[in-house]
Order: sequence, then structure tokens, then C-alpha cells
Amino acid sequence: MATVRPLRDEDVPAVVASHINGWRTAYQGIIADEVLTGLDQGAWAERRRTELAKRAAGESPWQTLVVLDGDGPDGEVVGHVSFGPYRTDDGIDPEVGEILAIYVDPPLFGRGFGRALLTAALAELPQPEVRLWVLEENHRARRFYEKAGLRPDGVREFWTPAGTTFRYPELRYHLVR
Repeated sequence: MATVRPLRDEDVPAVVASHINGWRTAYQGIIADEVLTGLDQGAWAERRRTELAKRAAGESPWQTLVVLDGDGPDGEVVGHVSFGPYRTDDGIDPEVGEILAIYVDPPLFGRGFGRALLTAALAELPQPEVRLWVLEENHRARRFYEKAGLRPDGVREFWTPAGTTFRYPELRYHLVR
């Protein structure tokens, strides 16, 4: 049984670990090895704590939920989803929701944790349209989103990891409800 609840400060190490392990597994062979090996847990943890503080202060429209493996609120954090209004070049579009990130510990893929996270985020987002970006070559994630009813909307862009010159094609998926 999976329990989903808001992110807490004590969850940050587990969330960062699942996020980085998720990247290294999902993007192996897609993103350059030097990008994946260069992921900095300390920097990611600091960003998470900053996001949490902004959310607590009412300064951020984005939120993060975690999924626990085990019964009740004391299970082990094994994944997370971050979401909020859709990001644009000019700020945000409050009329559209966005799933910013969804990751589960790789050994637990296929056990329903990702589905629990996505379902919870979609339930929290009030917008009739929800979007997300996925690397074009990430076929596993694309199948996951398509099973949940999201579809490519025809928009394709290139993403460049910070501090690199690499460019990776992304597709935008959406769900209109």
C-alpha cells in the first residue's frame, strides 16, 4: 500500500537520492555520462530545502508530494512528484497545470508508486489542462504517461542541462480533463 503526503524537511535526503538514482537509471544512454555522474546531491538537497522554505512562506506556487513504501505515515520515502502552474518564458500560466518532476527509486519501478504520485498530483491541480515535458528518447516514461491518458501535443523543444552544451529533444505531453 502506498501513502502519499506532502514533502517534509526530513524527507529531503530520500527524495534527492530517488531523484538522482532515477536520473541515472532512466537517462542512461540518453544523457551524457558526464552529466549523470556529475549530479551533486548536496546542491540538489539545498535546492529542495529552499523550495520547501518558499512553499512554507507562501512564496512558491509549486509543491512536492512524496510516496511512502509501507502502511501509514511512517513508511520509507521511495519517490516524489513536484507540480504547480505551468512555467512559461515570461513566468507562469496559472490556467494550465504542470508536472515538473516525478521519480521513484528504480528498483521499485512497476509497483504502482509512480501511478499513486501522478494520481495525487492530478487531483491537487485545479487546472483543466495539465502539461509535462519528457525527453523524446525516454520511452519508458512516455509509456507511463500515455497509460495515464497524457498525449504529446505536438510541441518539441531542446533542453540543455545547466553548465553544459548538450542538447536533448523533449516532447510536451498534456491531458485535458
